[in-house]
Amino acid sequence: MKTINNAELSLKNVGEKVTLYGWVQKKRDLGGLTFIDLRDRSGIIQLVLKEGNEVASSIKTEAVIKACGVVEERESKNSKLATGDIEVLVDELELINNCIDLPFEVNEDTTALEETRLKYRYLDIRRENIKNNLMLRNKVTLIVRNYLNSLGFVEVETPILCKSTPEGARDYLVPSRVFNGKFYALPQSPQIYKQLLMIGGMEKYFQIARCFRDEDLRADRQPEFTQIDIEMSFVEEEDVWNVVEGTMGAIFKEIKGIELPKFERLKYVDCINRFGTDKPDTRFGMELQDITDVFKNTTFEIYKGIISEKGIINCLVVKNAADKYSRKELDKLQEFVKTYKANVLSYLKYTEGELNGSISKVMSDEEKVELVKRFNLEENDLVLVLAGKTKVVKAALGALRVKLGRDLDLIDHSKYNFLWVTEFPMYEWSEEEQRFEAAHHPFTSPRKEDIDKLLTDKENCYSRAYDLVLNGYELLSGSIRIHDAETQSKVFEAIGLTEEQAKAKFGFFLEAFKYGAPPHGGVGIGLERLIMILCDTDNIKDVVAFPKTASAYCLMSDAPNVVDEKQLKDLGIGLR
Repeated sequence: MKTINNAELSLKNVGEKVTLYGWVQKKRDLGGLTFIDLRDRSGIIQLVLKEGNEVASSIKTEAVIKACGVVEERESKNSKLATGDIEVLVDELELINNCIDLPFEVNEDTTALEETRLKYRYLDIRRENIKNNLMLRNKVTLIVRNYLNSLGFVEVETPILCKSTPEGARDYLVPSRVFNGKFYALPQSPQIYKQLLMIGGMEKYFQIARCFRDEDLRADRQPEFTQIDIEMSFVEEEDVWNVVEGTMGAIFKEIKGIELPKFERLKYVDCINRFGTDKPDTRFGMELQDITDVFKNTTFEIYKGIISEKGIINCLVVKNAADKYSRKELDKLQEFVKTYKANVLSYLKYTEGELNGSISKVMSDEEKVELVKRFNLEENDLVLVLAGKTKVVKAALGALRVKLGRDLDLIDHSKYNFLWVTEFPMYEWSEEEQRFEAAHHPFTSPRKEDIDKLLTDKENCYSRAYDLVLNGYELLSGSIRIHDAETQSKVFEAIGLTEEQAKAKFGFFLEAFKYGAPPHGGVGIGLERLIMILCDTDNIKDVVAFPKTASAYCLMSDAPNVVDEKQLKDLGIGLR
């Protein structure tokens, strides 16, 4: 058995006989000597072999070897290696397993395409950054377990095979062999089970839970992911937030060596108004500005029509950037906002004491003076203006704000800005379904002052839901839950579920409410997104051991794939 790692050796071990195992990172033949960089999980150490070693001559890069020898001090030290002061003079070398020609170089500077690296992921994991990301992930989960355990939380595993309750994303379905024609679903989250654990009297629960959602993927999303799931009984929002802030504080102190301040808080409505999104990056300013009132007496027919139809006019003030955006560059920004269904992106440049730009000729002098005064415009400032429906304008300008922040290097990447976004809408309108749906999930409690609005004023009904945002990423969602059957029934009714449908989907859950359900609340923290931020990458595949592509396909194992006819027959399934 391996008893020592490369990185554990130093000058204090000089003269000791050691046995090392690992992979050949590099081999160099220099006349009478052969040098091998031996890599294991801890790092690299240099091996020295004298002339005439037949085993060394046959070894290829990434071969697995065993080396026995004496630790010596190096004449020419390597400050880039943790073991750069020493080397091992090998007197016994064993080739355990050689390696065929590699599909790509296993190093940090590899030029291999992502598809190639995913196909040979077991080789990609040998690269320093992927290996370190996975080790950091392990470290974070241990910190979470230890911290929550110190607060009296109990880790409980919930089922992977459960009942399909399609709210939100599509379920992954698992056909039953025993009950032909019936299906299990893989959990989108342990939501119902963790609430049942509260009803069961566990009071404080957590789980490092696997979750599955059959939805379109992107850079920060995979079809299967891990959630740090936390639920507590007899709590208000403040109690939940304190536990989460303590957990994050423990993680960032251990991993980054920093003390986190108290997290900022912002109501959902204010968040949308200021940033155009419910997951803002607050590491830089340049907030959205409402200038609808500036144009209340406008003669510009387009703006006049938008205002009359209860639309809005918002802008971004981009300081000292007018000369950075030519007409060609502004056209690119126009194309960008179009992807958010926005109309014309107008612009104004403040140069030589005047406002000039695409809408300057349709603006009155009073409107120009008001804009200059309101935003204290200075030489070379750029104002980007968007008018239209509130939802479209906010979303488009919010996305444009983030793009400009990146393009103009306004973001301080050394910061970790946490933000609680609170009091989300209880419902959101689905154009596809033509009905109101639960904005978070249907077990979210309404604000106490909005209970009377559950059925009568859905657009202005707000919930006790909250998100934690970190540097523009939604890190967690959570809420205080409904704990009485009457309120739960009203919410189901509000989202279009009949009593029969609610009973069919959630009958066992609703039944549990009749047996003394405590008030409770919790969160689900996206582990991969947290690790992604800690590792300073924007690609979630970098922190997942065996990720899938954007089409949810595993290039390494060719999954999903066909199964044989007998398996389908056992399951009572036919394909068309």
